[in-house]
Amino acid sequence: MANHTDAIKRNRQSEERRERNRHFRSRMRNQIKKLRAAIDAGDKDTAQSEFRAATSIIQRLATKGVMHRNQAARRVKRLHKAVAAL
Repeated sequence: MANHTDAIKRNRQSEERRERNRHFRSRMRNQIKKLRAAIDAGDKDTAQSEFRAATSIIQRLATKGVMHRNQAARRVKRLHKAVAAL
């Protein structure tokens, strides 16, 4: 356990960031699952709208620093490739 005031504050900030990042990552994963389900069902219109939503969330996470920008680009590219294959 932290004893110094600065260390206590740092622990509190880290905990808040961790919870926030978990929320954002969970939203991203759920959106990707919706997109994958639409792709598996072969529903092109739904897949395209879900792709736009997923891309928006992924790029927002990269901007906030929750994930690295290259990882975000890689995820978007793979999802785009899957939607384009429809």
